[in-house]
Amino acid sequence: HSRKGNCLDNACIESFFSHLKTEKLYMDKCTSMDELHQAIGQYITFYNSERFQKKLGYLSPIEYREKMDA
Repeated sequence: HSRKGNCLDNACIESFFSHLKTEKLYMDKCTSMDELHQAIGQYITFYNSERFQKKLGYLSPIEYREKMDA
């Protein structure tokens, strides 16, 4: 979370939560807490391993990290 008085510290996590809500939670209406936990877990897996990002050269975060490690 951000340092006091510096909202830019939270920009990346705010962006992630925005994507989570618009791409998963608003599309899949969960009727129980178990479904909600499962939906969030599925989205985190999708976000890290399959969802490409323009700022990462159209790679997923895992692909980008592996490319940088090579």
